[in-house]
Amino acid sequence: MYKVQSLKNLRLPNVFILILIVFISCALLIFINFFTIKILSANRAYINGESHYSKGQKDASRHLITYLYNKDPNQWKLYNEELKVPMGDGIARKTLLKVGDNEIARQGFLTGRNHSDDLNDIVWLFVNFKKVPFLAKAIHEWEQGDNLIDELFIIGTQINAKIQFNSLTADDQKKFLHQISTISDRLTINERNFSNTLGEGTRKIKTLLTITNIIFILIIVLSVCSYYSIMVKRLTISKKEIEVKNENLILVNHELDRFVYSASHDLRSPITSLKGLIEITQLEDDIDQIKNYLQLMHKSLTKQDQFISDIIDYSKNKRKQIVMEPVSLRELFNEAISQLMHIENANKITFTQELLVDEIESDSLRLKIIISNLLSNAIKYADNNKKEMFISIKSYILDGFNKIEVTDNGIGINDECKEHIFEMYYGTNKNKGSGLGLYIVKEAVENIKGNISVFSESNIGSKFIVAIPASYGI
Repeated sequence: MYKVQSLKNLRLPNVFILILIVFISCALLIFINFFTIKILSANRAYINGESHYSKGQKDASRHLITYLYNKDPNQWKLYNEELKVPMGDGIARKTLLKVGDNEIARQGFLTGRNHSDDLNDIVWLFVNFKKVPFLAKAIHEWEQGDNLIDELFIIGTQINAKIQFNSLTADDQKKFLHQISTISDRLTINERNFSNTLGEGTRKIKTLLTITNIIFILIIVLSVCSYYSIMVKRLTISKKEIEVKNENLILVNHELDRFVYSASHDLRSPITSLKGLIEITQLEDDIDQIKNYLQLMHKSLTKQDQFISDIIDYSKNKRKQIVMEPVSLRELFNEAISQLMHIENANKITFTQELLVDEIESDSLRLKIIISNLLSNAIKYADNNKKEMFISIKSYILDGFNKIEVTDNGIGINDECKEHIFEMYYGTNKNKGSGLGLYIVKEAVENIKGNISVFSESNIGSKFIVAIPASYGI
C-alpha cells in the first residue's frame, strides 16, 4: 500500500512545459529562418542591383568618352540611357532616407534595372536595417558612388555644351578624359566596397543563422528527449502500480473467496445449531435440561456475535483512513479487559500491567483492534487445568519502537501451527474463534508500519510482541 502511494507521490517535471518549449522553439526557428532568408534574398538583390549600377556607370563612361572624340549624337543618347541606371538607384536611396517607402523610391529601383519581384525585399531591408552596421556601411559607399555619378553627369553636361557650341579643344578632351577615368576608378572602388560589405554581412548572417539553428535544434532535441524520458518513467511507474494493484487484487480475490466460504459457514452454523436447540427444548420438560440448552444457545449466539465483530473489525481496518493522534495504552487495555470479561473463564484470570510507556502517537482504531484481539485470544485459549491463569501486559520503548507485550500461560501453540496463525480463517480451534482475529491483528499492525512476533510453547503459554515506530517520518 505504501509502495503504491510512494510511486504516486513521485514528482516529475510538467510535460506541458516541455511541449510548450518545443512549440516556442519551432515557432522561433521558423520565424528566424523566414526573416533570415528574406534578408539574404534582399542582400542578393542588392548585389545584383550593384552589378547593374556598375555596368550602367561603366557603359555611360564608355559612351561619354566615345562622344567626347567622335561627337556622335547616338553616343550621347546611349550615355544618358546608361547613366539613368545608377541615378535611378540614387533617387531611391535619397527617397528612402528622407521619406521612406513610396512609389518614387520603387520607380527609382526599377529605373536601376532591379527586378520588380525584388522590390519588396530591397525596400524592406533598407527601411528596417539601415542602421545595422554592415548595411549602414554599404549605404555610405552607395552615397559616395552617387556623388561621383553626379560629378560624371556634370562632366557629361559640360562636354555636350562645348560640342554643341563647337568650342571643344584637344586640351579639353584630355582634361575630360582624365576626369572621367578618375571618377570611373573611384567608382570601381566604391562599387567593390559596397559588394564586399554586403557579402561580409551575408556571411555573418549565415554564421549567425547556423548557430541559431543549432541552438534551437538542441533545445528541441533535449526537450523531446526529456519528454520521452518522462513518459518512459511514467509508463514504468504506471506499470509498477498496475503490478502492485494486480497483486493486491489477486490477494483480495483470494481473501474474498475464503471470506464468502467461511462467512456462509460461520454465519449459518450458529443459526442452524440454535434452531436445533430450540426444537429439542420445546420437547423438553426438565428445567435443568432446558437451562443447559439455553446455555448452549447463549454460546452459539456469542460465537456468532464474535464472528460479526471480527468482520466489522476487518472492514474498519481495510476501509478507515489512518489517523495519527495521542493514544493512551492504559485506557485501551482497561477498556478491552472490561469488555472481554463476559468470555468464559475471564473472571478466573489474573491480569497484570507493567506499562513503562502509556501515551504514544499512533492510530487509536488499529491499536484498539490489536489489543482487543490479543487479549481475547489469550482469554479464549487459557488453560483450565492450571491452578493459576494469568495474562501479563507490558509496554516499553526499545530501539526506536514502542513495544507491547501480551503474555499468557494458556494452552500455547504447536510448532506446526505457528507459521499459519496469521493467515485468514486459520484457527487452532474453530470452536473458540472465527480464524480472523490474528489475521486482522497482523494487517492492523502493518497498516501503522509496525511488526508482530510470537513466541509460544504447547502447554506452556504464548507471548505476542507488537513493535510500533516511536516516530513516523513524513
